[in-house]
Amino acid sequence: MRWNKDAKDALSKVPFFVRKKVKKRVEEEAAGRKTHEVTLEHVRTCQKRFLNKMEDEVKGFHVETCFGQTGCPNRAVDSDGLPEKIEKSLSKRDIKSFLKERVKGPLKMHHEFRISVSDCPNACSRPQIFDIGLIGACRPEVTDEPCTHCGGCVEACKENAVFIEDDGPVVDDSKCLSCGQCARVCSTGTLQEGAKGYRILVGGKLGRHPRLGTELPGIHDLEQIPMIVDQCLNHYQNNCQKGERFGVILERTGLEDFFEKSEKF
Repeated sequence: MRWNKDAKDALSKVPFFVRKKVKKRVEEEAAGRKTHEVTLEHVRTCQKRFLNKMEDEVKGFHVETCFGQTGCPNRAVDSDGLPEKIEKSLSKRDIKSFLKERVKGPLKMHHEFRISVSDCPNACSRPQIFDIGLIGACRPEVTDEPCTHCGGCVEACKENAVFIEDDGPVVDDSKCLSCGQCARVCSTGTLQEGAKGYRILVGGKLGRHPRLGTELPGIHDLEQIPMIVDQCLNHYQNNCQKGERFGVILERTGLEDFFEKSEKF
């Protein structure tokens, strides 16, 4: 549906974590009035309704994704329906009912448990500020195949984590973000794709006391992710007192203990 300039400007000022939902509601409002163009009036009508009845819009959780599934060339891993599997698992927990028991007063959008899935380290869906952030990872691996010293891997690496010695390429693990680009451009197979999966960040949030997510050690494959997400949700629901964010809970209960429990994965 077409949006006029004033409507677009108003939508751009809506907080990003509810922007998609607001856009959908505004377009439904415009369609209900049998118009093909969204105006500022439609936006303001929906805004008023949204603010007055926000609890009706709260689902209890939100899963955000990047553009990886639509064929982004930067993706480090194929998510293979992972966001849908996570959403299905979250739906079974009925988190909205859980939050109603914990929160004093009406539910707000910031009470929702939020998970972000990005298929590469570019992290377009902002996993660093979600309760659980997943970042696609593909670790390069040096093989015994002879290197032609073409320099393609060095040129492909934006982190300056790859350099070439007499015997071939060397990867600096302290700089590598596991994007997999160096392995993709290697024509000889000297560098190939090694461990693939997701890096996991926990406890990110915005608000008055922002916090970037803390990374769990390692790269976790697609089979491990649902188990780790379940472990995070169990910890969240067992320790949530007033609807606080996961990061606040982890700070209160201790990150070390949670990391130790996560090592079995």
